[in-house]
Amino acid sequence: MAVIRMPPRQNNPENPKHRKGSHPHVPMLAFCVLVSLTLWMGGCGAGRLFGGMLQAHEEQKLVETPAKYAGLDNQKVAVLVDADMSTLYEHPDLLVNIASGVTTRLEKGVPAREEKGVPGIKVVPPQAVVNWQFRTPQWNALPYGQLAEHLDVDRIVHIDILEYRLNPPGNRWLWDGVCVGRIGVVERGGIDPDTFVETFDVSVKFPPVSGVGRESAAEGAVKLGLLTLFVEKSAWLFYDHLEPKYPDRYRPELHRKK
Repeated sequence: MAVIRMPPRQNNPENPKHRKGSHPHVPMLAFCVLVSLTLWMGGCGAGRLFGGMLQAHEEQKLVETPAKYAGLDNQKVAVLVDADMSTLYEHPDLLVNIASGVTTRLEKGVPAREEKGVPGIKVVPPQAVVNWQFRTPQWNALPYGQLAEHLDVDRIVHIDILEYRLNPPGNRWLWDGVCVGRIGVVERGGIDPDTFVETFDVSVKFPPVSGVGRESAAEGAVKLGLLTLFVEKSAWLFYDHLEPKYPDRYRPELHRKK
């Protein structure tokens, strides 16, 4: 094994750089120690080690991403979620869970990731919106402009759930959660308040790997993971945020606020 040995340094007390408490060469010393460690461990093994460390660091990078629609700033907003009757029969709490999750993200963002949500937004309490939906037969047949008037809001974030399931079709013994939604924005007082000014498609799946059996995960954990991903991607459309550079390899449990 080869080891690099640094020659002893002759300190000059007259040189300010060599006075006690001054260490101008600490970065160089650290580099030399790193090189020595690399040679001591052997080139191939050390290369794999440092390569792995760099790769892990790269996979944890968060990228600043702007909002795709910034028209919710300083507005009164209602989050309105809709789904077909079959889905609501199997998952009766789906509407309020999605509405509550998106509302929280819009208002507060994710403080641990220094996300602040939508500036100046005021969101109608999600339970109040869901209660209005149940009290108003055929509400989803009303023109969008009338929906905004009934709810007395400036904007509506309309989330239409197109698909929601926890298992693959015909197989209840595996977990294969999928949530697909189309998100439209209604602007009260706009040029045409009865049409969406913007539409976005959001699709997520959980668990991220296939072949997870019922004995390997609880139903509640699958629901939570699926809804968390869908809520996150939906809310991100409306405010500046930090997004993983490599979503498939990012591990949120490793992220810590600096």
